[in-house]
Amino acid sequence: MYVCICNAVTEREIRAAVEQGATSMRQLKRDLGVAASCGKCARCAHAVLRDELSDSASVCGAVAFAQSA
Repeated sequence: MYVCICNAVTEREIRAAVEQGATSMRQLKRDLGVAASCGKCARCAHAVLRDELSDSASVCGAVAFAQSA
């Protein structure tokens, strides 16, 4: 799904950017151009960012737990 129409940024691209280390809207704006034009996508982009960060934190926590067991 397109999140940022102005810069043709998809949800998948945001998730990939987070997997590559992006942790803030500032980084998404710098790397992908999210919310750099009209800004109407900022709320949705931030939700995708939060979702992906929480998913990756859950995975990291599960891996750490499995390794300590």
